[in-house]
Amino acid sequence: MHILIVDDEPLARAELAYLIETHTKIKSIDQAESIEEALEKMVNQKPDLVFLDIHLTNESGFDLAKKFKKMQYPPQIVFATAYDEYALKAFEVDAIDYILKPFEEERVKQTVEKAKHGISYPPQEENPIQEKEGRGKLAIQVDERIFVITASDILYISVDNGESHIFTHHQQFDTSETLTHLESRLDSNLFFKTHRSFIVNREAIQEVQPWFNHTYQITVKNGDKIPVSRSYIKLLKEEIGLN
Repeated sequence: MHILIVDDEPLARAELAYLIETHTKIKSIDQAESIEEALEKMVNQKPDLVFLDIHLTNESGFDLAKKFKKMQYPPQIVFATAYDEYALKAFEVDAIDYILKPFEEERVKQTVEKAKHGISYPPQEENPIQEKEGRGKLAIQVDERIFVITASDILYISVDNGESHIFTHHQQFDTSETLTHLESRLDSNLFFKTHRSFIVNREAIQEVQPWFNHTYQITVKNGDKIPVSRSYIKLLKEEIGLN
């Protein structure tokens, strides 16, 4: 694995490089102190993993992360910073991890190991079915913790008394994020509204039944029932090909 460390503090770069070097899976470690230098290193070295500070001199690590996302085969990103308040934003630009200064050796090793298993190489053939950029994972804040959910594992999302409830096959996550915000971060080719208070995964639908007052009711794969209000019946029929 080839690694690039981007930080405007030489001592922070040296410390992190030292901790990374203890991992046996590393082929090379390069360093950059600015976005311009990091982009040059990207062209020449093509790192698999980038450790990226958020506050660079007159620059933001998020700007660099956004540039990476536009690449055909972007590197994996780990934010390595002294600030803990940007964790949720970091996952929104597809960071795989978020570690805090001062760095701990065991924590750095865990991150490198996680990255090793997530490396993907350019395919031999073009795949006509590409997952929508940034929508494969959903990072949500629950109390003081952040969970990263695989979007396709979500069966449906409901909202009640100002709190959103995300249901997967085996777990429920409760968050203060609004339904509208969650919907904007999901792939519209897979998720759609059935009611002002419900979003459903089209692939999770197991049964559709007529309900009272000419509405419908959906049964998803875990057996839960989801209402379809009149204003969303047309959309439901389009999504499942019901005439």
